[in-house]
Amino acid sequence: MNKPYFFEETYTGIDFSKDPFETGDYELCRFVNCQFPKSELSESSFIECRFEGCDLSMAKLYGTAIRDCVFSECKLIGLQFDTCNDFSFSAEFHSCNLNLSSIFGVKLHNATFIDCSLQEVDFTQADLKETHFENCDLTKATFSATSLQKADLSTSYNYSIDPEMNTIEGAKFSLQGLPGLLDKYGIVVT
Repeated sequence: MNKPYFFEETYTGIDFSKDPFETGDYELCRFVNCQFPKSELSESSFIECRFEGCDLSMAKLYGTAIRDCVFSECKLIGLQFDTCNDFSFSAEFHSCNLNLSSIFGVKLHNATFIDCSLQEVDFTQADLKETHFENCDLTKATFSATSLQKADLSTSYNYSIDPEMNTIEGAKFSLQGLPGLLDKYGIVVT
């Protein structure tokens, strides 16, 4: 059974928690100020789509494809990105709230997180090679067996990353972020 295909469509101000979202393939589509909380987005594909000012909190993403998408000023609380289709998963996040989301085991090379709240996000076993975290709050985010090779966290803050439990070769950190790399030793840096 073929899914419907939507190309270069713009959806503005739609509340998909009231009007169910249509499972399909969306390419070069734009979603502006749409509401998706707890919506069923499973098995849909989003290719080069833009989400602006949308609320996708707790949306179901099982088998969802996200490729070259941009999320700007979106509420993405509690999303399980680890259930997405992992083939070519790629996205940029600008001024988004991703608190309590899971990126467990996700391969997300060259991703961009700018001015995002990433509190309590699970990055365990994620491959974040060359990912750019600009001015992000990583309070209580979990990094375990995470690949951060050549990642840039130099302007981000409140992270706790164990260099012995994660791959951090070539990653950039600021001097102010140094305590977050030494947490497990109980060292006080002043």
